[in-house]
Amino acid sequence: MVRSLSLSTFTSFGNGGVSGSDVSWRRHFKLIRKTHIKSGIPRVEAGWPFQGGEQELEASSERSESANEDILIFFFQLDLATQVQRALNMEEYEIAQQLRNRLAEVEAEVIKQREAKRGSSSKSEAQDKAINIVRLRGDLQNAIENENYALAAQLRDEMSKLEAESLAASAKALAYENAQYAFRLGQKVTHKIFAYRAVVCGMDPVCCESSSWMENAKVEKLSRGSNQPFYQVLVDVYADPNLLVAYVPEEHLTAPDKPDIRRFDHPYISFLFYGMDSAGDFIPIKQLREKYNRPRHEVPYDPQDDESGGDA
Repeated sequence: MVRSLSLSTFTSFGNGGVSGSDVSWRRHFKLIRKTHIKSGIPRVEAGWPFQGGEQELEASSERSESANEDILIFFFQLDLATQVQRALNMEEYEIAQQLRNRLAEVEAEVIKQREAKRGSSSKSEAQDKAINIVRLRGDLQNAIENENYALAAQLRDEMSKLEAESLAASAKALAYENAQYAFRLGQKVTHKIFAYRAVVCGMDPVCCESSSWMENAKVEKLSRGSNQPFYQVLVDVYADPNLLVAYVPEEHLTAPDKPDIRRFDHPYISFLFYGMDSAGDFIPIKQLREKYNRPRHEVPYDPQDDESGGDA
C-alpha cells in the first residue's frame, strides 16, 4: 500500500505521534514537491524553486532531481535519528521504539538501493549468473549427447547472453571497488564550462543517471563518456539560482588554485557539513562520509601560517 505525504511530514511519525520540527533550511527557499512512501521509504519528486531564462538552458541539463531526492532522503534519515534521541531523552520509550522501527525500515531500503546502484548487488548478480552458466553447460552437453541440436543451439544463445550480463555486472562492481576520485566531499569546485561555484556532496565512479537524463546532458559527447566519476554538487544560489543540485562529470570540474573563503550559500549546507576549514572547503558530517565510505580529510599544515602570524 502506498501512502502519500508531503516533505513537511518527514519529521512526523504515524498519525501524529511525534510533532514535526521546523528545520532552518526551509527559511531559505520554497521547495515544490510531492512525496510518496512505498515500503517505508519516501519517494521524492522535487520541483525547483527558481525559474530561470533560456540563457541557462545548457547548464540546467546537468540539474538532477534524483540527486536532489537522494539528499532529501538522507536528511530524512538524519531527522528520524534525531527524533529517536529526543524521544529517549523525554523518556517516551514507546514512541522511540516506533521511530526506531521506522528508521530501520528506511535504512534497510536505502542500503538495498545503494547496493544496487553501487555494484554490491552486481557482485552477487555476477556470481548467480556464473552458477547458471555452469548449469547450462551441463544441459548443453546432455543435449549434444542426445543429438537434440535445436535445444543445444537455444542453450548456447542463453549462455552467451548470461556471459555478457555477468561480465557487465562484474565490471560495474569492480568500478566501485577501485574508484579513484579527483575531488572529495565538501571540496569547493568550479564548473569549467558554466563557471558556477559548487560544493561536492556525493559521488559515483560512473554515471548512474537514467538514459533520458544522459541523453539530455549529452553524456555520449563527453571525452571520457559515462565511465568516469560523476559528482553530486550543491550550486551556489548566488552563482546560479537555477540549478540547486547538479550531477556533473569529473571532466567538467576544476578545483581552485588558492583557498576559496568567499561566501557560499545553499539551503542544504547546514545539515550536510559542520562548517568550513582553513582552506575554505566544507567539512562533511560523519554520516555523509560513512554514506560514501570516504576518509576524513585533514588540511595540510603550512608552517608559513605561523610565520605570518608571528610577524603580525
